[in-house]
Amino acid sequence: MFGYNPFATLSPSVSPVFMQAYVLLMVALVLAGTLFDMAHKRNAAYFFANRRKTRKNNQRAVGTGQAASIALQTAAVDVLASGEFCNPRRRVAHLLGMYGFLLYLVTTLILVFRYATPDVLTPVVLPVLWHVGALMVCLGGYWFWFFIRVDVAAEGHSPFRFVQADLFIVALIKSTTLALIWSWLQWAGSPLAMWALGLYLIATTVLFGSVAWSKFSHMFYKPAAAFQRRMDEANGSRRNLPQAADKPETFGSVRDLPQHY
Repeated sequence: MFGYNPFATLSPSVSPVFMQAYVLLMVALVLAGTLFDMAHKRNAAYFFANRRKTRKNNQRAVGTGQAASIALQTAAVDVLASGEFCNPRRRVAHLLGMYGFLLYLVTTLILVFRYATPDVLTPVVLPVLWHVGALMVCLGGYWFWFFIRVDVAAEGHSPFRFVQADLFIVALIKSTTLALIWSWLQWAGSPLAMWALGLYLIATTVLFGSVAWSKFSHMFYKPAAAFQRRMDEANGSRRNLPQAADKPETFGSVRDLPQHY
């Protein structure tokens, strides 16, 4: 099944043009949602205003070479290795989901736009990577949701509690899970394959159509914020900013000590 291209088998029932149009629509929804989120929350305006504010506290200049080195360090540590996560289990789960999603996304684009018909021979490695990427997302996502996520029951909430911040991870898990189920049913020739395809499209539309309300757009903000933080540390302006009071760290997060009366 892993070497099977479900999009090529689907082409007699669903035109490749429709598949490609749907993918382009999802790309447009991501762009529109990100721009709306930036305008609504004024993230870009805050970022540049904060940058101008910290420049006034610069203690030393950062040269072009040092800035390039900081950019590479940001890409290697904060982006590629998710260095912001102190909890190693959460970092591994995040990396599985991130790299799995990128692998799944890139191979989807290639399969839909280049190998969406049976008459074009699909390299076996592409559907294998597509399935592996979806499995990586499911592994990292389910691990996070059921074993790493905040213990909501200990905070007085139901373990089935769902809030807006969970929209992205839940939609992503559902989309990739239904992608694997649809591919398996399509490979097996089951009449339920079209029903699974419909659910897969619904979950995927929710994933890419809810960018303005989910954490999807954060992946575009985090690298810029991490780079600016490192630049502030390099030019000395970060040291002049107000410092948070010292608090004990527990499992990588800052928590207040319990108050006893």
